Amino acid sequence: MASTHSGIPDTNRTSGTMRPFLQNRAGRAAGVIAPPATPPRPIDTASPPPGTIPTRSVVPVSAPDHPITVHPVSRQPKLLDRLSEALRARHYNPRTEQTYRHRVKRFIFFHNVRHPAEMAEPEINAFLAHLAVQEKVSASTQNQALSALLFLYRHVLGRQIGDLGEVVRARRPTRLPVVLTRAEVKVVLGHLTGDKWLMASLVYGAGLRLMECLRLRIHDVDLPAGQIVVRDGKGFKDRVTMVPEAVKPSLEAHLANVKTIHERDLAAGYGRVQMPYALDRKYPNAPKEWGWQFLFPQEKRWVNPRTGEQGPHHVDPAILQRVVKAAAAKTGIAKHATCHTLRHSFATHLLEDGYDIRTIQELLGHKDVKTTMIYTHVLNRGGKGVRSPVDAL
Repeated sequence: MASTHSGIPDTNRTSGTMRPFLQNRAGRAAGVIAPPATPPRPIDTASPPPGTIPTRSVVPVSAPDHPITVHPVSRQPKLLDRLSEALRARHYNPRTEQTYRHRVKRFIFFHNVRHPAEMAEPEINAFLAHLAVQEKVSASTQNQALSALLFLYRHVLGRQIGDLGEVVRARRPTRLPVVLTRAEVKVVLGHLTGDKWLMASLVYGAGLRLMECLRLRIHDVDLPAGQIVVRDGKGFKDRVTMVPEAVKPSLEAHLANVKTIHERDLAAGYGRVQMPYALDRKYPNAPKEWGWQFLFPQEKRWVNPRTGEQGPHHVDPAILQRVVKAAAAKTGIAKHATCHTLRHSFATHLLEDGYDIRTIQELLGHKDVKTTMIYTHVLNRGGKGVRSPVDAL
């Protein structure tokens, strides 16, 4: 590089990149600092002296104006939580979710807390065989455990059914339902009072399932038309059934009492009922409306375990199950009478009255008429209508 006698490099021979620097240097000698042509770059204090080949070095960077947010690495949810998410995404019943979680947990602990991804068909067969042989569970319970495990492998672990090979499937026996006679039903209902009598009368008089009765909303009951609309029944099917004439006066008085309770809860700030799916976001004021309230609310306010919000909820199913069982025991009935027995009796008594089986199928909400055909055993009294020869003696 050429230079003058003063030791300052010759700017006429220097490159364009050196001129601003040399001009500032000359200006400092004269007492005048010229503004730089380009913004200054950070200077590496550890730069090598002039005349040497600089090596690649790291230029220190000043801290940014805003702190950098470091997001933690997201951990994969636990297996049972992934199972719950898969069930909810497919709109399975919350009771099914609870049962499937229990069965999968039992399966894991049966094999000494091994991860299901490490197991397959032999471990599943061993678990199902244990349920049948050691615990002596019914065929429906065994198949329920199998369904939970198959759902886990298919939709959570991403393994096809073919990977599991041949699995054990228990054969379900064909059993006849327990049915009460008309006189027995009358005696059982006679031991109930208040809203317990009204709920049991609707289960028997309209052919409702227990949870279908308890989840009824006010707008589902149309007294002038004499009909009840069952929403999201078994298999997410809606259907229409009748309002028994015998319960209409009691039902009208019950509705007046429930409306008084609802108005009192609204005044206290607890009148918002739990809504199905996401309707509370679509209709923010719907949880306070009269039509969305439960037909059979429980006495105490319900606390949502997820949100902590308090509000009205329907009667606990164990309450009605307990009072019906106690009423049957007081009458001295030896049959295993439950709330579902009243539904069986509804279908059986309609068949005895000569109603068409297709009509009964629609009232019960059965998907296949073969399910309704099980109640035709009442038409075959005395060994399919055959008269015993001993009666002719």
